[in-house]
Amino acid sequence: MIVRTRFAPSPTGYLHLGGARTALFAWAYARHFGGTFILRIEDTDLERSTPQAVQAILDGMAWLGLQHDEGPFYQMQRMDRYREVVAQLLANGSAYHCYSSPAEVEAMRERQRLAGDKPRYDGAWRPAPGKTLPPVPADRQPVVRFCNPLDGEVTWIDLVKGPITIANREMDDLVIARPDGTPTYNFCVAVDDSDMEITHVIRGDDHVNNTPRQINILHALGAKLPEYGHLPMILGTDGEKLSKRHGAVSVMDYPAQGFLPEAMLNYLARLGWSHGDEEIFSMAQFIEWFDLDHLSKSPAQFNPEKLAWVNNHYIKHTDDAQLAGLVRPLMVDAQFDGSPDLARAIGLMKERANTLIEVASATMLFYRQPQPDAALLTQHLTEAVKPALAEFATRCETVEWSKAAIAAMIKEVLTSHGLKMPQLAMPLRLLLTGQLQTPAIDAVIELFGRSLVQKRLLNGLE
Repeated sequence: MIVRTRFAPSPTGYLHLGGARTALFAWAYARHFGGTFILRIEDTDLERSTPQAVQAILDGMAWLGLQHDEGPFYQMQRMDRYREVVAQLLANGSAYHCYSSPAEVEAMRERQRLAGDKPRYDGAWRPAPGKTLPPVPADRQPVVRFCNPLDGEVTWIDLVKGPITIANREMDDLVIARPDGTPTYNFCVAVDDSDMEITHVIRGDDHVNNTPRQINILHALGAKLPEYGHLPMILGTDGEKLSKRHGAVSVMDYPAQGFLPEAMLNYLARLGWSHGDEEIFSMAQFIEWFDLDHLSKSPAQFNPEKLAWVNNHYIKHTDDAQLAGLVRPLMVDAQFDGSPDLARAIGLMKERANTLIEVASATMLFYRQPQPDAALLTQHLTEAVKPALAEFATRCETVEWSKAAIAAMIKEVLTSHGLKMPQLAMPLRLLLTGQLQTPAIDAVIELFGRSLVQKRLLNGLE
C-alpha cells in the first residue's frame, strides 16, 4: 500500500497553529513511508471562504516548507463530480429528495426536545416499503438527504484514540445537497477521500463526530475506508482552547515576529508527539522517527517561552551570513556605510536573542550614532579615567587589530593607570555604543574597527 495523506483546510481564516500541526503530521507520515501528501482546499462555504484566506494557507505552508505532492485541489472546481455522485446515490436508493422546509425541520426538532428526545430529522420524506410519501410542494426545491443506516454501529480503530463506536441511531439523515444543488461538507470530504485514494486521514479531534457520517457515505459508495487518526487539540497556557487571546495564533504572525520556520516546525512536532527526551531535531530526523504510535491522547499545551527557547537554539546555530540576509531588512534605520560586517556583528550578538527582531535590535548598536545619556557620562567619564581613555585611543594606532591583542592592551592600560576593569570598560561602552551593556568590550572594539574607535573616543574626550 502506498500511503496517501491529505491536509484539507477550510479557507475561512488564517492558517492557525492547530492546522499547521495537522499539516506537519500528515506531511511527515507520508514522507516517513515514501508516500504522497495532498493539499485540498475545502472551499464550499461560500459565505466565509475568501481568496485572501486561501492565500494565507498557501503562504503558511510555503513558509513552513510543507510541500505538497498533489494539489492544491479546490472543492468548488469539483462540483460536477459531486453532482454525479449525488445522482448515483439517488439512483441506487442511498439518498432521497426531502421537501421539508427549514421551519418544518426546526418545529420537528423542537417537539423532540420537549419530549426529551435527541433532536433529529424524523425521516418524513425517506422512502420505505409500503410508505406513502407526502404530496410534493409545488413551490419548493428539495434538499438531498443521505439514507443513514437505521440500526447497527460504526466502529473504527482510531490511530490516536483507539477504538471508537457510535450508534447509527445517534445520527439522522444528513443533507448532502442543498436546494440549489451545492453539496455539503461531509459529503464532499467522503467523495474526495475516495477519489483521491486517501489511505490515512490525520486531523483534529473536532472531526471525530464527522467520521461515522463519512464512513457511512464511503460504504454507500463502495469505497475503501481510510484509516483515521484524530489529534487532541492545542490549549493555551490557561488550559483553554488556543485562540486569539493567547497572542499570535496565525502561522504567518510568526515570521513577522522574527521566528524561523525550522524552529516552528520543531516546536509544533513536539506538541503531542515525542521521541524519547529529544527536544531539538531536524526535519530529516523527525521524518525518520515519526509514527502515530507516540502521539499523546491528551491535549497539548502551547508554551510561548518554550517556542522562544527553540527559536533561540536555531538562531544560534544558523550561519551568520544567512542570518544577515534575514535580519538586514529589519534594521530600517541602520547606517551601514563604513560599519562592521553585518554577519560578524550578528555572530557576536545572536547568542541571547530569541527572535530575529531581537537580533536586529541588539545589532543596531554597531549601525547608529551613539547617544549616551548625559548623566551616565558624568558618572563614568570621570577625570580619573580620561587619561586612560586618551592613552587607549593613542595605542589603537599601532596595536594589532585582533580581539586578543586588544584585550592585552586593555589590561596594560588598566595596570598603568591603577584602574579596575569596570572603570575603563563602562566609559568605553558609552562612547562607542551609547549604552552600558554590550558583549565583551574587546570583541566590540575589534568589530568597530580601528579608525571608528579612535574617532569616537577622541570626540568623547573633547
